[in-house]
Amino acid sequence: MTRAQSKAKNPTGASALNVAPSRYHTRKTAVRDALPYLALAPAFLTFVLLLGWPVLLLFLTSLQQFGLFELLNNVTTWIGVDNYYNLIFNSPAGLPDFPTVLMRTVLFMAANVALTISLGTLVALLLAKLDRWVRLTLTSAMVLAWAMPVVTGAVLFQWLFDSKLGVVNWAISSLGVFGNYLNHSWFDTGLTTFAVITLLIVWQAIPFVALSLYAGILSIPKELPEAARVDGANERQIFSYITLPALRPLLLMLIFLSVIWDFKVYTQIAAMNQGGPDGQTITLSLYTQILGPAEQQFGVAAAAAVIMMLLLLVVLVPYIRRMVKSQEEQ
Repeated sequence: MTRAQSKAKNPTGASALNVAPSRYHTRKTAVRDALPYLALAPAFLTFVLLLGWPVLLLFLTSLQQFGLFELLNNVTTWIGVDNYYNLIFNSPAGLPDFPTVLMRTVLFMAANVALTISLGTLVALLLAKLDRWVRLTLTSAMVLAWAMPVVTGAVLFQWLFDSKLGVVNWAISSLGVFGNYLNHSWFDTGLTTFAVITLLIVWQAIPFVALSLYAGILSIPKELPEAARVDGANERQIFSYITLPALRPLLLMLIFLSVIWDFKVYTQIAAMNQGGPDGQTITLSLYTQILGPAEQQFGVAAAAAVIMMLLLLVVLVPYIRRMVKSQEEQ
């Protein structure tokens, strides 16, 4: 074969030796790009098994007539969306209406998140201004409050707000500003009971928020606020244009976590007053527990849990999108 014939068969002049390494490098690049996904595959499969499978079983249970008879006799009776209809329009006897419980849960969650984030931010800003030993003392006290078991905290607040032996009634009465509060019961109405429970939740949640935000404040270069002060900016302007933008991703993450935690609060409510008085402090978590183990209406309880999960997803979707957008901007 002449040189002209060889060039005609291979106009680019590239030999087979040059083509083979190119295909080899392409395959090598593809394998290298797939390695992160292969490394994440075990964790993803574990996540699907531990979370996806129970969620699927929960949804299937919500479509069944599942009571004590079905549980003992291993009988499966499909009834479609009847559990959802009965839950929303035919509330079980002795329990408040589901729409009322749903609205109560959302308002309770919103109040807890708002107080926790706002007060936690103020405490974090205070920590940044305090002297070393004062800051260390306050931080130690917050860590102790945060580490206290939830049931222990509930018992402590029950004692503090006790109508006869409570320190709170004695302190308010001693001030003489609000009148005589001796023998005043804080657990006679749903509003005051919720107020005590909210105080307990916020008291134990502030340390995590405050310490997280304080760590974020420490990551801000000191030159930025100093330069702003030299230019005549006051503390409010420094917070609005320097501190807050730097803490925005962290704040979004803390709001995200607080919404999840406060939406499904159970232990504090159950330990404080078992949903009383007269069911006025029953939230979705306690409502689901009463329907399930207490009333043996497991299908209806599963329907309530599914609605609770879907509502939580709807509430959190905007925060997830904002967190992703914030990460992309960085």
